[in-house]
Amino acid sequence: MAAHDWWKDFTRTFRLAFVLAGVASLLAYETPPPGDMQARVSHIVGDLQFDFVNWTLDAIGVKINQGSVAEQDYLPEVRRKQIVLDYLKLVDDVRRVRDEIAEIYTDPNQTNPAAAAASKQAELDALLAKQATWQPAAEAVLQEQIATVLAEQGFATLGQLLPPVSFHSTPLPSFLVVSRRDRIEHIANAEIVPGLTAEDEAALEGRVDKTLDVSSLVVPLGGIGTYPTMLYETGDINTVVEIGAHEWSHNYLTLRPLGLSYEASGELRTMNETTANIVGKEIAALVIARFYPERVPPPPKPQFAPPAQSVIPRESPAFNFNAEMRQTRVQVDALLAAGQVQEAEAFIEQRRHVFLEHGYQIRKINQAYFAFYGAYADQPGAGGSDPVGPAVTTLRERSSSLRAFVDRMSWMTSFAELKAALGEGR
Repeated sequence: MAAHDWWKDFTRTFRLAFVLAGVASLLAYETPPPGDMQARVSHIVGDLQFDFVNWTLDAIGVKINQGSVAEQDYLPEVRRKQIVLDYLKLVDDVRRVRDEIAEIYTDPNQTNPAAAAASKQAELDALLAKQATWQPAAEAVLQEQIATVLAEQGFATLGQLLPPVSFHSTPLPSFLVVSRRDRIEHIANAEIVPGLTAEDEAALEGRVDKTLDVSSLVVPLGGIGTYPTMLYETGDINTVVEIGAHEWSHNYLTLRPLGLSYEASGELRTMNETTANIVGKEIAALVIARFYPERVPPPPKPQFAPPAQSVIPRESPAFNFNAEMRQTRVQVDALLAAGQVQEAEAFIEQRRHVFLEHGYQIRKINQAYFAFYGAYADQPGAGGSDPVGPAVTTLRERSSSLRAFVDRMSWMTSFAELKAALGEGR
């Protein structure tokens, strides 16, 4: 047997073993005591809770079939690339037709929407069947491309990534985040079945808030670090690759102290998510540049408008979402620290309208919003003046490589260790 084939077989065997271990951990999960906040939230959510065990078992079947066929392994790189691009176009086509069907059903002038949408429904069914056929091969190619770059960045052991890159694009559950009202702190959460309307989400948040006197928010997810990892269905190659690498980094960290300590504190949650954000962005940039150079995104636009070539000063700079959100978070933290909870909540709502006026359609901003988005702190924004995210990015800037950075982060179990690594707190 060729060495290449031996490694392929090893990868698939290890992937299956890792998946089965993940299922076992899900099945062995201990129910929290009845008085625990997490248990109380789960009770309110009830049947809306997402079923991870069944999803994982289904994904195992998909990956076993994917590994048993593996026709893409023997195709030239040009053909492998085209499989991915054709599949992602199908994803976009499915989304487009679904939107067209939704428009028919929401048209008040339609007396028989089912009949009016019949041809579109037939088109959607055909697209979904074609998407299901192409998905295993496209995901396998993307997994191998991400794995290739990760290995080149030093993450392989004896030529092999542990764990192997493995993901499955699927309609994702939403995420119910629960925070205290008097302090921005992630205290509980629940994964929610996909497909809820905005009205359904608001009703669930209302039940949680009223029953527990907390701040809650249902937010969308881009991926979940199960194994195989869940990925948001999108036709954007840059997004798919970034989320794939981001979620793989969670799998990687889960085998080390930092990942195992994810739920221990808000600081450790932020350390995990900021590390994963950095890995996702850096690996995605390398994958796209190597395999899809024509899809390299243009450089980001300046955060602020350039100085006017006139002696007349501009009345105001361009609206900077991250800076404005950071300013909002800092003021909210100050109000909460002073015990002014209702004033903080009123201020948040005022600020939400400012964002709406500038085109940011944010349904709700509250303490739970900051508790969730503040953990992804590789850029200024919802984290406000929280020092954890900036400390992680500083360590990356001082590290000789991405692998060296992840290695240092992965063995930490407290923010104090991160500060010590930066020479602080002495």
